[in-house]
Amino acid sequence: MAQVKKAAEKPTAKKTVTKKATASVKTKIELQYAEKNISYDDIVKNAKEFWTLELGNKAEDLKSLDLYVKPEENRVYYVANGKETGSFEL
Repeated sequence: MAQVKKAAEKPTAKKTVTKKATASVKTKIELQYAEKNISYDDIVKNAKEFWTLELGNKAEDLKSLDLYVKPEENRVYYVANGKETGSFEL
């Protein structure tokens, strides 16, 4: 009688997926137009200064800030805290 060989069982490997935080990626954004260079950080800084110095609001009252940059108009449009809108010079 011939011996029947069993198929060798393959060990199952568990894959551990590790998530790498995207916060660890260093990013720089710079707007270049009409021989000007303006960094993302400067645009945000200017928006926060506009919020406090020009509009007379408290810095801690700013909870969210959406910025829309329109270089052709030399303006930054903003929506602060989801409701207040306006613009300032780029």
